[in-house]
Amino acid sequence: MSTKPLRLRKLGLVPYGEARDLQQALFKSGEDYVLVLEHPTTITLGRRADTSHIVTDPSLIGAEVIQTDRGGDVTLHAPGQLVAYAIVSIDDDPHAISGHVRNLEDAVIATVEACVDSQLVGGVGRLEGCPGVWVGITTSNPAKIAAVGVRTEKVDGKRRTLHGIALNVTNDLSLFSAIVPCGITGRGVTSLFELGSSVAFETVEATLASRLAQTLFPERDVEEASVRKVNREKPDQHETTSMSTRRLIAAGIDLDETVSFSTRKPEWLRVKARRDDTFLSTNSVVSDLGLVTVCEEAGCPNIFECWADGTATFMVNGERCTRACSFCLVDTQKPFPLDASEPDRVAQGVERMGLAHAVVTCVARDDLADGGAGAIGETIHAIRRRRPQTSVEVLISDCKGDTESLAKIFDARPDVLNHNIETVARLQKAVRPSAGYARSLTVLARASSAGLVTKSGIMVGLGERDDEIITTLQDLASVGVQLVTIGQYLRPTKDHAPVDRYADPSVFEELAEAGRRLGLRHVQASPLTRSSYHAREASEQARVPVRLRQETT
Repeated sequence: MSTKPLRLRKLGLVPYGEARDLQQALFKSGEDYVLVLEHPTTITLGRRADTSHIVTDPSLIGAEVIQTDRGGDVTLHAPGQLVAYAIVSIDDDPHAISGHVRNLEDAVIATVEACVDSQLVGGVGRLEGCPGVWVGITTSNPAKIAAVGVRTEKVDGKRRTLHGIALNVTNDLSLFSAIVPCGITGRGVTSLFELGSSVAFETVEATLASRLAQTLFPERDVEEASVRKVNREKPDQHETTSMSTRRLIAAGIDLDETVSFSTRKPEWLRVKARRDDTFLSTNSVVSDLGLVTVCEEAGCPNIFECWADGTATFMVNGERCTRACSFCLVDTQKPFPLDASEPDRVAQGVERMGLAHAVVTCVARDDLADGGAGAIGETIHAIRRRRPQTSVEVLISDCKGDTESLAKIFDARPDVLNHNIETVARLQKAVRPSAGYARSLTVLARASSAGLVTKSGIMVGLGERDDEIITTLQDLASVGVQLVTIGQYLRPTKDHAPVDRYADPSVFEELAEAGRRLGLRHVQASPLTRSSYHAREASEQARVPVRLRQETT
């Protein structure tokens, strides 16, 4: 019997393609996950789908059409519909596979029965010859309330499962007129809302998640993480009701218990200035070439140590970010157009400083079609033209999860691909509202699938618990991340998110050890650790090679 918990993740609204790629990464991990989420309006085609069952131009309902590798015909997803994906191991036996499908259906049936009076709706259950879950099964006019679609694959003597169920809760049922749902003609569809249920969406979600855990693995503990709101009370007790404050309160942060901005930092967070000759030389290179460094723009406390060691983290795509994360000091005014000379100027800086390992980060550029990905790729190429022996690490934004944009970076083959998840699932919307937990995991999963060494970073002191950090480390390991940094969050100004705690150095040691036990190749954790802190040493300890490269110009 497995002692590992069932890892339940409530992820909010996730584009279908991102959820698919995240599933694939978790499938390879061997860990047992259930993902509960919603999708934007999407029409999906199973392996046996008849495309004539799409009866309306999908663009008329704002739907994307995606081919899937599950069984079944045509289905439709939309906000307000609960989707649950089970990525778990079961016995390699036909009865186990059919039993898995029945377990999924049983969880849905139990959830529907908890939300509506089964007798009033004519019963809830299965309909002979028609897949899914139905209501009105004792009447002459049953309607489908949930679709089921599963795929399994044999791995190491077991079966790993993908996909799952889609339960209509509050979604717009008129959208189903664009398809023949699941290829079944002459039958209607319904939802909990249509049936008169007044149960809140979040309650339905919690019920479905609980039922899935009970039916799939009743003997297992459940490890849960959610991006959903924790506290839905109005923040009337606080003088300010700014959006950032409301998000923090919704995430469960008690602002009365946070650290005052005027509180003196602990001794282990105080840094002495070091302005030796090497520091001044680094400053000169940065100034002469008109380069932007995250060391300066983000107010990094390690600037004196790093610059004195002759290293710097270059920031490309300008110095103005299109996002306003509540922890970050980088300027958020309207950005300037890209400077075509910037990639080569960064490469000149790397060359003049003689760097063995160059770190390049970026601002988010949501104003650009590719999110600035092309310029990052050009910077990688420019560094290698001038100094091919230098390994290159890039710390990138999510590029809105766009696969073509990310490919511009992946195809440039950085030696380390870093994308920070920043904080735990519960605090994502409060700390980085323009990003997302599932999206960050998907970016890292895609990079790992592309054969890149992947890295991510987490901050301590935003209101998270240590067990939530360990859960996040598990998720990072499960999608193939190899290197992780963990450091103390320091509040840049009074307008930024407050510090919840100054964690003792021993906490970072314990988190690093936990990460190593989860299989992460290297964990750099200390109060002053930042994404690029000791980056060269981390890559060396992780045995990241400088690849043989063939430049195409």
